[in-house]
Amino acid sequence: MIISDSKALGYEGDTFFFIDQTKLPFEEVTVRSNDYERISSAIERLEIRGAPAIGCAAAYALALSYQSGSEEVFLTAYDRLRRTRPTAVNLFHGLDAIYTVFRNGGGFGDCLAEAREYHQKDILSCRSISIYGAELLAGKKRPVTICNTGAFAVGGEGTALGVIKRVHSINPLELVTACETRPLLQGARLTAFELDKAGLPFRLIADSAAAFFMSRGEIDFAIAGADRIAANGDTANKIGTLMLAQLCNIYSIPFYIAAPVSTIDFTIGSGSEIPVEFRSGSELNSVRGVQITSEKYPAVNPAFDVTPSHLISGIITDNGLFTHPYSFTK
Repeated sequence: MIISDSKALGYEGDTFFFIDQTKLPFEEVTVRSNDYERISSAIERLEIRGAPAIGCAAAYALALSYQSGSEEVFLTAYDRLRRTRPTAVNLFHGLDAIYTVFRNGGGFGDCLAEAREYHQKDILSCRSISIYGAELLAGKKRPVTICNTGAFAVGGEGTALGVIKRVHSINPLELVTACETRPLLQGARLTAFELDKAGLPFRLIADSAAAFFMSRGEIDFAIAGADRIAANGDTANKIGTLMLAQLCNIYSIPFYIAAPVSTIDFTIGSGSEIPVEFRSGSELNSVRGVQITSEKYPAVNPAFDVTPSHLISGIITDNGLFTHPYSFTK
């Protein structure tokens, strides 16, 4: 399979589909369902993950809940979907886009058309981000990234990983370093999968090894995605991103965020207001159902951390590059 725009999720043949990311890299399983509850569960279980992808999936799920024309089912679905992943602001953008159509008297066909339009906008957004990023990072050769920000995380080609791919297509990179991204290994499972499929030179490292390679001069920039960005530029992303940004500050390596403007939450002033999701401790003491330590041990599992804006060299959006002190335009 070669991943291209809208192939990790979408709507074809009257059915919503997505690739189950929990099965990768060993199995490429496509799930097809128009059941909003099934799609809600997929978002919670990280079968669908990545803030823009969550927004797209939620938009489709809410639109499909109205297929019977029942307002009660629609409103139940709206409330259910809002509870799935509270940190990802795109979830609420996707839902609100469909809810607005509903409130304005639109029927199922109108809601579905809006979901398709929302998805298409994300595809175009990804392309713009990659173009701006490639212009900024021309000549760089050795990036490091965390989590997965490619075609599985969005409706299009990717944010941070999309930038990396476009930089490579213009002037080949020497080596991409992918942090494994504990506890669910999105870097080891998903980013490595995408880099391998795309033919980019890469290596996997433990999250805790980033400082080692930075100290040896083997990394010349870092780039990550975002699940929510505050109005002042503070950015919530997968746990471990803050540590990576702090290390970049120590070793004088530029650290960038790549995300659509839709990920900026203009209603909150700083990162202290971003809700951070805590997930089950079982994700720490087991891997894919295999115990790696005692389930009796207490485990605390925040899914995200917040990187303060002064540690971010620039935020690459579909509206261009923004730098500290951040003053965004929609």
